[in-house]
Amino acid sequence: MKFGKYIKERAELLPQDWRNICINYESLKKYIKSNIIPLTLKLELSQMVWKPLNENDPNFIQLISTRLGELQVKSKVFFEELDSEIQKVSDFFVNQTDSLIDIYERNESAYSNENDLADLLQSIIKLEKFVFLNYTGLIKILKKHDKHSGLNFSQAYLYRIASLPFVNSEKLSSLKKTLMEKLVENTSPTLILSPANGNGDVGGDKIKRPPITELVNGSTTNALAKNLSNFLESKFVPSSDSWFPQAALLPRQKVLISLTGSHGTDIIGCVLDCMAKHDCEIEDFMLSRLYHNVTFGVLIVLKSDNVDLFRDLAEASRKWDGTLSFDVHGHQDNLPKSIEDAPYENRIKYTSTVLNQNGLSSKFLDAWTKLLLREKISVERMQRLNEGRLSCADYRLSIPNGTDFESLRQELFQLSMNHGTDVALQPDDVFRKHKRLVVFDMDSTLIQQEVIDEIARLAGVVNEVAAITESAMNGEIDFKESLRRRVSLLKGTPVDVLQTIKDNLVYTEGAKPLCKALKKIGFKLAVISGGFIPLARHVKNELGLDYAFANQLKVSADGKTFTGELLGPIIDGERKAELLEVIAQAENVTLDQVIAVGDGANDLFMLAKAGLGIAFNAKPRVQEKADTRINQKSLKYILYLLGYTDDEIKNLQFFNN
Repeated sequence: MKFGKYIKERAELLPQDWRNICINYESLKKYIKSNIIPLTLKLELSQMVWKPLNENDPNFIQLISTRLGELQVKSKVFFEELDSEIQKVSDFFVNQTDSLIDIYERNESAYSNENDLADLLQSIIKLEKFVFLNYTGLIKILKKHDKHSGLNFSQAYLYRIASLPFVNSEKLSSLKKTLMEKLVENTSPTLILSPANGNGDVGGDKIKRPPITELVNGSTTNALAKNLSNFLESKFVPSSDSWFPQAALLPRQKVLISLTGSHGTDIIGCVLDCMAKHDCEIEDFMLSRLYHNVTFGVLIVLKSDNVDLFRDLAEASRKWDGTLSFDVHGHQDNLPKSIEDAPYENRIKYTSTVLNQNGLSSKFLDAWTKLLLREKISVERMQRLNEGRLSCADYRLSIPNGTDFESLRQELFQLSMNHGTDVALQPDDVFRKHKRLVVFDMDSTLIQQEVIDEIARLAGVVNEVAAITESAMNGEIDFKESLRRRVSLLKGTPVDVLQTIKDNLVYTEGAKPLCKALKKIGFKLAVISGGFIPLARHVKNELGLDYAFANQLKVSADGKTFTGELLGPIIDGERKAELLEVIAQAENVTLDQVIAVGDGANDLFMLAKAGLGIAFNAKPRVQEKADTRINQKSLKYILYLLGYTDDEIKNLQFFNN
């Protein structure tokens, strides 16, 4: 709801004489539109083009000078009108306050009845709500003037009016406290300390009432307010035409406050000091730091409509040379769960990790951001994960519910290909950092060789085998058939070649420290390979894995040569996915907690089965099909996909950098 409409609706509920006193927000807004916006100092680009001073067309200096002169006149009129509106509210407040005090002082001895006390207390709260509505209108219209003029007077103006009675009314606060004390004294302990039910009755256990001073000034003030509210509701049910709401002592008004400055912790301290002084309820806060400059934001719930808080905040921001802003939210406003969240409805939270070992280029970041804008995807948070040159960053995204994720995946794939930069998209949920099982392919993943090609090289049939391998990895022929053909070419090859291959295995960069790090933080690790079990077991032992599955080569009766045949079921793509699920069940791990890493077409099944399936330096067809890709040299980058920073990775003590 637009604020103009909101304040108009609230004002319409006031008594006529109160309604006429309210700030004329709409009139002030119209003045800004007609007289301030045309003179804005926020110039268009065409008005800032360099022109020689001797040209006839107005140059930048002349334009600014002219506008400043006209703004001086127009803004003067605006602030004179605003002063008049504020004076009107302040005078009305003083008269109402004096009247309430006079009523109480003339009848103090008669105020022994709790209903009379509650009546007068409601009148005070009604006046506070009136002031708060007008103060909110003042904040909004000042922000609008600053925005459209290009000037920044809000903070100075609010500081200027801080001494006015309606902002700093000690007399009214004192009377309110006195009435609350009397109401506590004149109400039974059971009534004060037991919640009212829907019929206005009281229920629950009887509790001895603490001393009055403790109830009014001490830690139980909140309980007092709540129970007084229950009491007022039970005694006074407003009529249908009454503008005064129930639960009067608990307005639940939300205000988002931010203070920006260069004093770091002092900025936090002065804001929280104001919150504590006025006993505000803090719903959320956040801190953003850029070198010495910080912005501290806090979402609070006010427990009364007293505006002293804003005066104190203005004084604190002035003391610490900070820039203060706050936004008062109506009860109808839909606020996000966290003030870091994008304030939109019907959205899904995702994490995207972008990485390039050679650095994230400005061209990529520009294209990436434009893609997000095109898809109406909001960035809620950005975090750098690596040290040194920016090469890896985490984005928290808010994605519209109706997004076509298949189309988005294709766009991300094309973006990655165009810029040589990986973009991984994952649901931002509890499983992101709580994976528990990693299943690796072996050939060209944990090790840099294709084992069957290495055997073929020693057997002298490398070219024939390599051709079949390439076709299989690209998904051009059935894996089982291709494996049988390749194995048949190994007939007669000495079994001893396996030891030669073991001695010459080249592990992928980052494989050994990654596996040690994952084990240290509690992961279970497995290798499931379409290669052969002797090599898979060797890799398992070398890397400290928990499971190893691979195909079994049949050997001759004397155990010296391969027969060119296989034993047992062939581990193809579907079998890999089945084994992944079997291991997950054995470890009592959900599939959402499983990571699968592979490079070939026969890995696609297990990549799809896992919560996070990573195509690591994979074949083109595999990259196109997989949801997540890493095209960097090191397997270390898997930790970045889990959200770990370089500092956290260093704590694992297995990586040099």
